[in-house]
Amino acid sequence: MSSPVTPLLKNIVVAMDGPSGSGKSSTSRGVAARLGLRYLDTGAMFRAMTWFMLENDVDLTDPAAIAARAGEPTITSGIDPLKPTITVDGTDVAEAIRGEAVTGGVSPVAAVPEVRARLLQLQRDIIGEGGIVVEGRDIGSVVAPDAAVKVYMTADPAARAARRALEEGGTDAAAVEASLLARDKIDSGRATAPLTMPEGAHHIDTTPYSLDEVIDQVVALVALATA
Repeated sequence: MSSPVTPLLKNIVVAMDGPSGSGKSSTSRGVAARLGLRYLDTGAMFRAMTWFMLENDVDLTDPAAIAARAGEPTITSGIDPLKPTITVDGTDVAEAIRGEAVTGGVSPVAAVPEVRARLLQLQRDIIGEGGIVVEGRDIGSVVAPDAAVKVYMTADPAARAARRALEEGGTDAAAVEASLLARDKIDSGRATAPLTMPEGAHHIDTTPYSLDEVIDQVVALVALATA
């Protein structure tokens, strides 16, 4: 179970950014659970939006068509780091959004400004007064630029691919690496809120570390920020 949140952490926001496979999801949940904070996976929200578009046969090569439907779904994110949940219009999509179709479509959906604006407001509403670890690709730069702790996580491409392939049940690591690098290119090059290391962020290359060691590093940064 999560530890009770202390008064010093009541309003803190920990912004966790980085590319897919860098370890930010596992680390973010681990940090939130250890410190008794809430947790928000903004990437899951973009995946949920993509799932909605696919379910409604929206052409993902047409930004205008995506923008026209971006305001329709009710996306609800759970904030328990030990039991993260996400629903679209009341339907549990936690498993469906990790499928191949959503993975292949999320970057073009996430690049549409109307999608980002809609989800940005939802994300800021959840963050509220703080006490939360938030993970994504533009948290420290756009969603919560005043976060007390900003972390930008990276890892060697081969290590990222191996982790993601393991999560997906042993898929081909070489194909996963190619997919991750293609998404990096899209996410880093989009006009709105590109993936970048935020100003003031602490860079952690997770390649040589275990998950517990990376969590230790982030918890230490939080301790410094609240000392």
